[in-house]
Amino acid sequence: MSEITITFTNEKSKKYPTGTTFYEISKDIKRKKHDILGVKINNEIYSLDQKANSDMKIDFFDVTDLAGYKMYQSALKFIFEVAVKELFPKSEINFLHSVPKGILSEVVTPENFTNEEVKQIKGKMAEIISSNERILSYHLIKKDAYLYFSANGEEEKAKNIQNISNEVVTLYKLRDHLNYYYNFMPYSTGCIKKYDLVYIGKNRIILVCPNIRTGEVPDYVHYDNIIDNFMLGKKWLKKMNVPYLADMNDWISHNQIQKFMEANELVFNESILEVANEIVSRRDVKFILIAGPSSSGKTTTTKRLATYLMAKGFDAISISTDDFFVDKKDTPKNEDGEFDFECLEAIDLKLFNETLTGLLNGEERELPEYNFVAGKKEYNHHKVKLKHNSIVLIEGLHCLNDDLVPFIEAESKFKIYLSPFIPLNIDRHNYISTLDMRLIRRIVRDNRTRGRKVDQTIQEWQVVRMGEEKYIFPYVHQADVIINTALSYELGVLKIYAEPLLYSVNMNSPYYEEARRLLNSLKGFYPISSEYVKDDSILREFIG
Repeated sequence: MSEITITFTNEKSKKYPTGTTFYEISKDIKRKKHDILGVKINNEIYSLDQKANSDMKIDFFDVTDLAGYKMYQSALKFIFEVAVKELFPKSEINFLHSVPKGILSEVVTPENFTNEEVKQIKGKMAEIISSNERILSYHLIKKDAYLYFSANGEEEKAKNIQNISNEVVTLYKLRDHLNYYYNFMPYSTGCIKKYDLVYIGKNRIILVCPNIRTGEVPDYVHYDNIIDNFMLGKKWLKKMNVPYLADMNDWISHNQIQKFMEANELVFNESILEVANEIVSRRDVKFILIAGPSSSGKTTTTKRLATYLMAKGFDAISISTDDFFVDKKDTPKNEDGEFDFECLEAIDLKLFNETLTGLLNGEERELPEYNFVAGKKEYNHHKVKLKHNSIVLIEGLHCLNDDLVPFIEAESKFKIYLSPFIPLNIDRHNYISTLDMRLIRRIVRDNRTRGRKVDQTIQEWQVVRMGEEKYIFPYVHQADVIINTALSYELGVLKIYAEPLLYSVNMNSPYYEEARRLLNSLKGFYPISSEYVKDDSILREFIG
């Protein structure tokens, strides 16, 4: 029998019979913490059931890898689906959206769930996982996949398959259940050991996933306001008869999308107007603190809110904490010795608070403007002074953290959290990730405004995400209101800008597979011309 040489990441090599599966090879790799989920060869992902037929260098990955994390989530959803269907055969499972640290699911069934039913589901999942059952892949021609989902009553999935260019569709089977989760699946269920289920009422269950950096399951923190905000968007889309991507594509193909876009923009503007009205009703409010993760649309939302407040008789003054960054050379560094632009100390807190104190004391103060190219503050005669009707809007990463402005009394502050929770689902089991939405926004904007390559943006994204988890998410519960900055139609517009950029990522890049995953997530979206996007739309912040 012929042999091949497999070289591992640590440069050690071993010979195997030609045609050995990566699963068999993975048994020779001892992992102390996390199970192997898949393998990368020249930055491309392969499942463990595939075979090695030539000499090659391979890199096994687990849940702490970005690709592994997505695989883990998909497998966890599939195991949950199978467990629910076996326990409650007449039920239907919807995966509605990502939430901090997990996935929001809803079980549609005549029965009203309690924690007891959730306990049963968790027990069934444990059984499926402990038996280490195979997750088999089936490659169907497009028409057969279409007919399968159509016959199964999943019309939105059938339409999505009809709308993609793939001639072959990969479905996965676990026990007697077939489904598709837009990602590779692990070889078997035994590697999905770490998770939790949290029941939040109304037959809604949170699947708590491991942290991508530690691989451990975090404590779940419930945010009613985030879920309520998302469900409000779902309710509006249901009224518009656009619950799924295929419905949006119908609007586009019937030349009706401009009407939908106008309605969507109006709903977004009304949400900001409602916040303005609430601020006006709180007579003691003098400072509006607006926080949100990267690419959440803070700049546009702050301007829009300021305009509404001006229309109500306020002298609205906008301040960005980014303009108060310390000089780049003085920026604190993280444990890796890299500049930490995300930490609170990256802001010149002394100058920031002296400026606000001076304004409160009736003084005129000159606001700096940060020159990101030169890495220092500049003064361009931007002077402000508070009037009797002035209200200050402060926008920045740390605006929910009271340590930013410790001297301002609580009743004088109104806190807003922004994030794009797109309520449009691809289908009943696949949603549009908030993280993916923000990353695509950032890729388009960074290339347009800074000439950044996609590789660089994806590389920086992980650092940005760490900063958000550390400096924003722990304070979300303190927000007075949450504004959803997603437009349900926007990925159709962003697709036109993002696709050529994502295709530009070279196969030699370690971010090649992530670029391909994002491309795959955009496949089913019909393109929408940017000429229909209003000049003052939040989307203009990214596409120009």
